[in-house]
Formats: sequence, structure tokens, C-alpha cells
Amino acid sequence: MYDVAIIGAGIIGAAIARELSKYNINIVILEKENDVSNGTSKANSAIVHGGYDPKCETLMAKYNVRGNEMFEEICKELSVPYKNNGALVLAFEDEEVKILNSLLENGKRNGVKGLKIIDKAEILKIEKDINNDVKAALYSPTVGIVDPIELTIALVENAVQNGAKLKLNSKVTALKKYEDYFDIEINESKKILAKTIINAAGVYGDYINNMVSNNRKDIIPVKGQYFLMDKSEGLRVSHVIFQCPTKKGKGILVSPTVHGNLIVGPNAENSNDREDVNTTLEAMHFIRSKANKSVKTLDFSKNIRNFAGIRSYLVDQEDFEIGEAKDVKGFINCIGMKSPGLTSSLAIAEDMPDILKKTGLKLTKKIDFKGERKKINFMSLSIEQKNELIKNNARYGRIICRCEGITEGEIVDSINRPAGATTIDGVKKRCRTGMGRCQGGFCTIKIHEILARELHTNMEDIVMDKLGSNIIV
Repeated sequence: MYDVAIIGAGIIGAAIARELSKYNINIVILEKENDVSNGTSKANSAIVHGGYDPKCETLMAKYNVRGNEMFEEICKELSVPYKNNGALVLAFEDEEVKILNSLLENGKRNGVKGLKIIDKAEILKIEKDINNDVKAALYSPTVGIVDPIELTIALVENAVQNGAKLKLNSKVTALKKYEDYFDIEINESKKILAKTIINAAGVYGDYINNMVSNNRKDIIPVKGQYFLMDKSEGLRVSHVIFQCPTKKGKGILVSPTVHGNLIVGPNAENSNDREDVNTTLEAMHFIRSKANKSVKTLDFSKNIRNFAGIRSYLVDQEDFEIGEAKDVKGFINCIGMKSPGLTSSLAIAEDMPDILKKTGLKLTKKIDFKGERKKINFMSLSIEQKNELIKNNARYGRIICRCEGITEGEIVDSINRPAGATTIDGVKKRCRTGMGRCQGGFCTIKIHEILARELHTNMEDIVMDKLGSNIIV
């Protein structure tokens, strides 16, 4: 029997797993997909928000501000790229300037540091490509950018390194509560037992809650679509550029990524399909027109990828749902994780031990917790370091992904790490192979061969991503 079963291996479940792996308890992470970070956590804006936007005294405000403070240190511990580059929220009308002042006051109440309103001259001084019609901006210096996919993977890797169990392709199909434990049905057949459940199932969080609680939850999936621009556009802006927020979200943003690209989006559209991550021409036209209002010089001919993600909106509830269900002892919800869910993840995880202690679960700290994760980024090394690495392992001297400069050594490492890659997209998420200008046109077959070799299997058995997405049939 497990002490804790975490349902969902997105950023929330991953952060909680890593935090709980600091304690002497048995943890299992249940993920319905073929890899971790396969839902909202791999398709979002990758922004570490400042905390000026959430309504004061909400869980969103509390965890946003605290989470923002935690990112730099934890990303350093886990060798995950993070950059504190600040943000500008632009106003083009007098009414929008009033919104900026409201955000400023709200941010101050939330405890956000360094906020100030700046005028047109100062905006254009620090961001020359901003549309000349701008009137003012809210400057938020604590906003940052991160690789959310690698962070999720790193958190799971570190949790597994410290004893947590990861079970992929394990869809929870039924839950039954007994007096002091849960019976969890996996894929309509296999069962496992756990004293406590943490529901971090993302857009399916309401399904999991409603299996066991009479306090029904309903989630509206909201789709957001994006442009990912080539690195030749990556220096177009240096800050995260927001427009004034609306009821539908923080609006169309233009932001550099930690890897040197430029990301533009998202729109917001209610969806009836929680798996619908298709992009549409209509949405792309909308995003382009809105983004050009902020940055008029954007060159959309440099687009290399469009993608979409689904975020969770709880019906009739603006705030996150975090805590033990009132009618089910030991069942913890962490659902409704719309923005700023990524930013809040580390802070939510930080509070989870205290939440679990209130359910009666006994927690004692490990004396041998390993909090660091080492990962080689070959292109960031000095010439001397590269030569030494190649001398010890010739695979680091063979470039597989030309666009991103990823070596065979890095790919092999990504496969053999805890919770390592087993698919083409799994390598992509861990190494960025195929994320450059050619989008895998040159490197995919070589990665396919390396996966088969390292996993001691046939190439026919290697899939692109989900089970059944075979490349060779």
C-alpha cells in the first residue's frame, strides 16, 4: 500500500511528488499518458508571473507570489533554464491606463515587489519595437521565463531519484474509499491501494473528484493557440510583453523564451474536447492582429511551429481548488489550475506536507534526500569543457540535432536518466531535439535509431508519443 498516490504528472503533480520525496513515505505518481508533461504543462506561455493580477487574498495570489520567489533557486538545483527578465503590461487607451493603476494597487496588496507605472518614453527606451501608440505600461521586474517541460521532467526525475514510483499509461478509471484507504482502479483492471490521494489531474481533475466526492466539480476546458518563432525573432523584445488583461485571461503576449525563440499568443476559446490541441487559421489571424498591436515589427514569416494547449477553468469558481474534500477524508484536490498555475506549482507543493499532516498522515524528513539534478548542456560549455567531455565520451562529439546543437551523448543521457525518454517526443522534451528551424527534418531518424539501440528494442516498437503512434509499421 502507498502512503500517497498522486494522480497526474503535470507541473502540479511533479512539484508535489518532488516535495513529498523529502519524507519517509511511499509515493506513486499515476499518469494516463505515455510520458510526463504531456498535457497543459507542455503547451503554455512558459511565464513565471509576478502576482499583480490575481485577486487579493485568494489562493491564486498567495501561491503566485510565493511561487515566483522560489523559481530561481529550484531551477538552479535541478539544472533547468530560468531567466528573470521582467514584464511590461501595455496600455493604449486612457481606460486601460486606469486598469494599470488598479493592477499596481492590487499587486502591492499581494506583496509584489518593484511594481511601477512607466510612460511612453521609458517604454520605447527599453523596448524600441513597441507600437508607438502606447500610452503607459506597468513594469513588473519579478516576472520570469522558464522551460516548463524540462522543469516538470526534472521534478519527476528528482522525485524518482528519491524513491517515488512513476506509473505511466495508468489511467484512473474508478475510485473507492474505505475507512482508512483508497482502492484505485487503473485502466479498468489493475488496482492499487493508497492511504491518501492527491488529485492533480489537470483538465480531468473534475472527473477524478466526482468519482469519490459528492461535492461535484465541473471544469470548462479553454484552448489557447500559439506561434513559436525562429530564433532570428528572439531578440525582438527582451521583456515579457502583455496587454491589459480581460475576463478571458491575460491577453495576447509576446515573449522571448529561455532558449532564444519568441512565443506569441494565446487566444482563449471554450472547447468541448479536452484533447483538442488542433490549431486553426482563424485563431492564427486573430493572434497576429492582436500581437501587432503590441509589437508592430513582428515577422510572422519566421514562424516555425504552431501549437495549442488546454487550461482548466472551474465552473462558478475563480480561484484554485486546493485542499481536502470536505466529504472524503484523505482526498486532496489541486485542480482548476489555470494561469498562474505554473508559477504557483512550487509554492503549492511547499504547503502539501502541512495539508497531508492535517489528514493524519505521519511525515518525517529523510536524512539522505538528494535535491540536486545534474544535466549536461553541451552547447553552453566552454571549448575546454567540451574537449574534456568528448575525450571521456566520444558521443558528445557527434551532433545529432543540427538546429539546436544537441549531441548523441545528451540524447543517450536523456534515455537513461530516471523516468527517461522512451519516445521521439520524449527525447525532444528532454533535449530540444527537433525544436529548431527544421522541426526534426534531419535528426528524427537518427534519434529513432538511438532509442531502439539504448532501449534494446526494434525500431518498429518506437513511437512518436502516445501508445499506437508508431513511425514504422
